[in-house]
Amino acid sequence: MSRTPEQIAADRARYEEHQKKGLAFATRALPEASVLPAAPIAPGSVIATETIAAGWYWSTVLRKGEALRVAQPHGPASVALVCWSAHDTSERLNLPDTVKVQWDTRTQKGRVLFSDMGRVMLSITEDSSGGAHDVLLGGSTAAANAAKYPGTATRNTRDNLVLAAGKLGLSRRDIPLALTLFAPIRVSDGDGHFAWQPDLLNGNDYVDLRAEMDLLVAFSNCPHPLDPGPAYAPNPVEVTRYVAEVTADDLCRMATAEAVRGFENNARAEA
Repeated sequence: MSRTPEQIAADRARYEEHQKKGLAFATRALPEASVLPAAPIAPGSVIATETIAAGWYWSTVLRKGEALRVAQPHGPASVALVCWSAHDTSERLNLPDTVKVQWDTRTQKGRVLFSDMGRVMLSITEDSSGGAHDVLLGGSTAAANAAKYPGTATRNTRDNLVLAAGKLGLSRRDIPLALTLFAPIRVSDGDGHFAWQPDLLNGNDYVDLRAEMDLLVAFSNCPHPLDPGPAYAPNPVEVTRYVAEVTADDLCRMATAEAVRGFENNARAEA
């Protein structure tokens, strides 16, 4: 049943009032984008460094308190990410909830990524792009790549994540909507269409993600479906695993009332 313009306006007003109340409880203002070049990670904290080859995937077990720095030393690259609780893989990344409870599609420094159980899976402790990531569209598919790059052999995010999930003992049905790092997607004001805005990126950006529970994490390094580049030409991505620090006034834990509640949910589950 279609809604009248009056009903749509009333729903919009209720949403904006609820949003206003939610944002009023934010305890910390979010910072500017992380500086470039990235501050080096203390050598004693580094556990390992991996390179995700162009077009390929990688998966790992990430322990609570460890972090991953995803960086672009070889040039621009969009990297899709999904994750699951290592102890109960039915708990997985939930981007709709991540956006909804933080009132923003910009997953930037100071934000957290929620599971479908209302717990915090990852904290974004650094982000040089200021939130130029895609939480709305997901990754590429074989059919989309065939149409976009005719006559070119390509790999795609959907198939990569299926393979990565299989190596973790999971199946296609276990894969949630992927967060794509370094994919500057915004909704245009005029027509509501999704738009690629390359000016939001610097070309050598990085993101630091800190695990707030034991996780299984999978990455796919393939061009985003809306990447305007005419050729299939992804670049390798470097991932550095290190031991993270958490201070008493940690930004991610205090930035919003929703984040505070998420960490309280984590604590209750661990008790």
